[in-house]
Amino acid sequence: MPFEIVPSLAPIAHKYDAFILDLWGVVHNGQKPFEGVLDCMAELRVDGRPVLLLSNAPRTSGFVVEFLEGIGVERGCYDKILTSGDMARIVLEDKRFEFLKGNAKKFYQIGAVRDKGLDDGLDYTKTANLEDADFLICTGLANDEVETPEDYRTFLERAVTLKLPMLCANPDLTVMRGERTIFCAGALAQLFEELGGAVELFGKPYPWAYKMAKEALGLDDDARILAVGDSMRTDIKGANSAGIDSVLVSSGIHAEEWGLMSGEAPTKEQVLTLTAQHGFNPTFVAGGLRW
Repeated sequence: MPFEIVPSLAPIAHKYDAFILDLWGVVHNGQKPFEGVLDCMAELRVDGRPVLLLSNAPRTSGFVVEFLEGIGVERGCYDKILTSGDMARIVLEDKRFEFLKGNAKKFYQIGAVRDKGLDDGLDYTKTANLEDADFLICTGLANDEVETPEDYRTFLERAVTLKLPMLCANPDLTVMRGERTIFCAGALAQLFEELGGAVELFGKPYPWAYKMAKEALGLDDDARILAVGDSMRTDIKGANSAGIDSVLVSSGIHAEEWGLMSGEAPTKEQVLTLTAQHGFNPTFVAGGLRW
């Protein structure tokens, strides 16, 4: 079997020097931490092993820290945090793409009011008029409780006609909020590309995310790192590409397709079907982030 199904992280954690944890679907469900997660995070940090939270959240890490504290994940539960919003902000700061160069560029943001921090203090202006924009920033759907990407098709078609490039600050297609599946910015970016639009994406599974994570951990190149995620498309693919061992947990987006209750591990056959679809494997599989 190309992966090992484990009951928890306790039997394998001693093999590693540091841990990279996804947030949504691993640490919490959008409303509260999963059962046993905080105890597991404390055990992982025993003997000074650092824990970094690597999230495809489309806002800068300070706002994510506030959100986590609000649902009971205190700042002392982890060592570092890095978001795709942080990465998008770095790109806005250094203007590495041609369409960002120059002064007082205008952007149209697609997303919710809570998606903040990307342009704070920078030389950009948010516009409410698509025709005035130089580019798009996509952080998600304005009301992801009721909207789907199809609600944005006509708008995105207009943006393609205007030849507006898009910065997507969250490559995730969907996420679980409680027991519901919610669309993310990546689903809008996917539709935009299908319509002929140009997109730059930041976060997992792209190599820069893992390069920054390793730098933030401050470990030697030969350090043994374990990444824990709930998504084959982002977490496991990204870890594999970075040469990092990984744990796929079934507490997130794959739980629905597997028909699992919270904390329940999938069968070997269920995982084999999933890995065959994607063409790669996690190192381990578990029901959740538990010790």
